[in-house]
Amino acid sequence: MTEHTPRTAPAAAPDPDLVAAVRAAVDARFPQMLQTLKDLVAIPGMAWDSADRSVLERSAETVADLLRETGLEDVEIAVEDREDGQPGGPAVIGGRRGGSDKPTVLLYAHHDVQPIGDEALWDTPPLEATERGGRLYGRGAADDKAGIMVHLAALAALDEVAPDAGLGVRVFIEGEEEAGSPTFRPFLERHRDRLQADAIVVADSSNWAVGEPALTTSLRGVTSGTVTVRVLDHSVHSGMFGGPVLDAVVLLSRLIATLHDAEGAVAVPGLEPRQHADVAYDEDVFRADAGVLPGVRLAGRGTLADRLWNGPALSVIGIDVPSVDTSSNTIQSSARAKISLRLGPGMDPAEAQDALRRHLEAQTDAVLGAEITFEPGEQGQPFATDTSAPAAAAMMAALGAAWDTPARETGLGGSIPFTADLQELFPDATILITGVEDPDSRAHSANESLHLEDFRRAIVAEALWLAGLAGVTAPATR
Repeated sequence: MTEHTPRTAPAAAPDPDLVAAVRAAVDARFPQMLQTLKDLVAIPGMAWDSADRSVLERSAETVADLLRETGLEDVEIAVEDREDGQPGGPAVIGGRRGGSDKPTVLLYAHHDVQPIGDEALWDTPPLEATERGGRLYGRGAADDKAGIMVHLAALAALDEVAPDAGLGVRVFIEGEEEAGSPTFRPFLERHRDRLQADAIVVADSSNWAVGEPALTTSLRGVTSGTVTVRVLDHSVHSGMFGGPVLDAVVLLSRLIATLHDAEGAVAVPGLEPRQHADVAYDEDVFRADAGVLPGVRLAGRGTLADRLWNGPALSVIGIDVPSVDTSSNTIQSSARAKISLRLGPGMDPAEAQDALRRHLEAQTDAVLGAEITFEPGEQGQPFATDTSAPAAAAMMAALGAAWDTPARETGLGGSIPFTADLQELFPDATILITGVEDPDSRAHSANESLHLEDFRRAIVAEALWLAGLAGVTAPATR
């Protein structure tokens, strides 16, 4: 990996005495904060219709209690209804007023988690947070219950070193991010006055590497859709009808194969990247982080950073066909697949979704004239940070002080679609995307984990940033 030139204007490094005081305050509370994080991991709140909603509600109630213990006021669990009339995930909000001459910050994280998946793939119990090798393993340990604890621990450290800081604080802990944030926009609109802020920290991203902090300055957008191929009006015996008729699974496979060219680049017209990264991403590091098997060639063209952060990435994330264990000698009449498409900054999700639909529906030759139907899915806008803002420069300085090494500006191949809503509804706020994950955190996968020392540093960094925003230049004397 090579260093690139930050685009933020440099900010003064925090006072060494302030850094030392914040570190001491974080260290004193760290065992307690870590235990609280372990307790949160044991509550697998999922915002999926198939999940037990009472667990998600218990997760929200636990987070609400933590906000109250941190000294926040007017703590509330709030729910918006989805378009289908069902309740969305319970969010937790709270805050405290600041001085009239002090800015206000909004601190965001989410308490809901991904499903556990196949428990046999986990090396430790997924709902029993386990320390091993300097890491904490468990579902949600990194994504994003650690983000909740970074906010609360940073506020506690600020109160310790600068009790009269006077900073206005809003905290918003969402309860449905992993399900696509279906009620995020109406929630923001209803609670806009309570969430208004000068700067917003979204603690749901990753650092460059263990021991190397990063501010995420761009995110890919996302869109999706489900394509169905139908060849028969009912399934039939493969011995009696096989040969002249290809089964729907084969035809769907032929259709999916048209989505990429021979180099593995996305072959859908109209999905070209609009910007380019100025940081080098070492291929060997990427292969190790992703667990790419020996001999597997990387797909696509251009720099690795652009392929990860700025270009389109198309994946088949689900497919409905008979399982091997329950299969029979039958020509399947239909098969369907769910396609996820990531989009770089500057690319429009609605236009990309339409381009994907047009491409699929035009492939009648590939499926030998079989019926192709496309059902549109979610849409989320890409995002880019205003890195010239003073709050962004201050965050870079705080990250560098906490890690004792310069922070990087990086992109993220993943998507946080609601950032576009934050940007639209709070146009004057600087949105900063931070995180406690690293390339080996394996969020959403088995063996999700959190690097504990980077977790500690992330708390220090946010506390230093909050202090700087409040104008605190040195620790309070006692």
